[in-house]
Amino acid sequence: MYHHLLDQFTQYGEANYEVKGLRRHKTVEKSHGRKERREYYFIQAPDSETLKRWPGVRSIGMIYRCRETGEGIQDETMFVISSHAPKIKMLAKHIRGHWGIENRQHWVLDVTFAEDQSRIRRGASPEISAAFRRMALNILQRDTTIKENIRGKRLRAGWDDKVLNAIYAGLSGN
Repeated sequence: MYHHLLDQFTQYGEANYEVKGLRRHKTVEKSHGRKERREYYFIQAPDSETLKRWPGVRSIGMIYRCRETGEGIQDETMFVISSHAPKIKMLAKHIRGHWGIENRQHWVLDVTFAEDQSRIRRGASPEISAAFRRMALNILQRDTTIKENIRGKRLRAGWDDKVLNAIYAGLSGN
């Protein structure tokens, strides 16, 4: 799929993105000492054998992101398939929102569970540990039995079996 989308958007790029139906949107954000530019390109999904594997695909897109910091420039290109019509501003907002959620979750995992400090490196262990951390985070976020932040809930559950059992009981609906 990646190569199919790469080929498709390479053709659009060779035409200077002046293709009928191709929509473009550009955003620039400056914060925390960095400047980030995003360019979104979406078009109605062409009729192709590759895309038929995904029923309901209505648009394909490419996002180019360039981040400038004091340490240099980083850029990346991502490709997207979507069941939404190629309404560029709506898709850009959804995609940006998705990464905001991802970034917030990573921040919580790093701060609360010290995920970046993990020394687990062998085999499938890093993926398994990450899955357990995310599961624990989801359980703690859903818990309403304790009025505490995630870090506090985690600590209290580790110190007191009654708190841990209350969290489990709340999860099961008892």
